[in-house]
Parts: sequence; structure tokens; C-alpha cells
Amino acid sequence: MDTDLILVIGVLLAALAIPSLLSAFSESRAPRAGAIMILIGGVLIAVALSQTTRDYTFAEMPDLFLRVIGRFVN
Repeated sequence: MDTDLILVIGVLLAALAIPSLLSAFSESRAPRAGAIMILIGGVLIAVALSQTTRDYTFAEMPDLFLRVIGRFVN
């Protein structure tokens, strides 16, 4: 699997976990689903960063997302 794709999936999972975490904390219940999503997203990000031969920067993240999405659209 491509490291760019793994990184994008990890970032998306971690970002989608934030509303779940906020909802659980505001309702005073355990944030199980959000914590699991953060854990999986973090592992995917760590795998992508350890498997790649180049370094990712925050400045190239938008271009990285567009490249990954563009591969699936075409």
C-alpha cells in the first residue's frame, strides 16, 4: 500500500475522531469510539512516516491530499 494513502487515511481518521471525543466529553461518558479512532489514525500515521524514504512537511499536506484523491478520481 502506498505511504501517501496510508498517511491520508490516518489523518482523516484522527480528524473524524475529534467530534466524537467532544461529544463524549460534553455528555460525561467514556470516549471509547473516539479514542479507538485516534489510536488507529496515529498508528497509520506512524507507519506511513516510518515506511517512506522522504520527509513529509505540513506545507505539502494539501498537495498530498489532492494527489491521493486525484488518483482515485481518474
